[in-house]
This record gives sequence, structure tokens and C-alpha cells, in this order.
Amino acid sequence: MDITIRSATPDDAEALLAIYAPYVSETAITFELEPPSLAEFRQRIARIGARYPYLVAEVDGEPVGYAYVGEFHAREAYACSAETAIYLRRDQRGKGVGRRLYQDLEVACAARGITNLYACIAYVEPEDEYLTQASVRFHERMGYRLVGRFNKCARKFDRWYDMVYMEKFVAAHEG
Repeated sequence: MDITIRSATPDDAEALLAIYAPYVSETAITFELEPPSLAEFRQRIARIGARYPYLVAEVDGEPVGYAYVGEFHAREAYACSAETAIYLRRDQRGKGVGRRLYQDLEVACAARGITNLYACIAYVEPEDEYLTQASVRFHERMGYRLVGRFNKCARKFDRWYDMVYMEKFVAAHEG
């Protein structure tokens, strides 16, 4: 399988929203409760992509996943840190697409002076029909380490969910 990674543009909004919307409506992976409109999603891509890496994975010319980083916190001193997000089409999980996206994302972040990446991940024990611990396991394989947990901080599908923070340094802390 040949995976191509490229920068996202607002023209990708329809394809990427088709990947994202099931995560919103069928899972607790994202704490968004309703899928955004196409116009809103297009604006998100433009806004985030203007400041941060926003990547699309294609297989045979078709978008099958995407990953990006966004602002970690608004204060200027946090400019060296970013929060990650990754979403794959369900049939692409376990095929190396996520790994390739994150590898390229980390390189792009380091090139922009971003040293710290933080994954904010929905978490539940035990797993349920809306959420597994697959994202935590993926991030562990990618070299992230658990640095924090917020208990019962979100409610979706009439259930309480935790959130964990995982961290990875992708560039040296100099100066």
C-alpha cells in the first residue's frame, strides 16, 4: 500500500469531514456532540493550517486520514507546545497510515520550532461500546508517555469519560 502524505487545504473539507463525522456521532473519541457543518470544517482547516501543520494521508489518491496540531494554550510562552489530533477512516486502522501521519507531523512540528506535542485523549475504564483504549496504545507505540489524567471531566452518551494527556518531545530544548 502506497501512502502519500501532503498538506491539507480547505478543499479537503468534504473528504475529511466524512472521516471525522462518525467519530462525533458514534464514539466518545471526540467530545464534540454534533458534527460540524461543511462550512465550519472548511474554516477549521484554513484557520489551523495557517499556523500549524495539518496533514492528509492518501491511498490511491483518496484521503483516508488526517492529523494536525493546534494551539496548546493561548499564552505566548506555550508557542513551543502543540496539541495533536488524528483521525483515520475505519478501514485504514492498523495499516501504518496513522504512524506515517504522526511521523511526518512530528518532523513538520520540529521544523517550526515546536518541541512538545500533547495528545489529549478520551479515556474510560473499562472500555465500552463508544470508547476503547486503542488511542492510548497507539500513542505509547509512537513514543508518547502519560503525563496527566482528568477524571469524569466529560459526559457523552449519558456516560462519564476521563481525559488523559500524553506527551512527546520532538525536538531538543535548547537555550
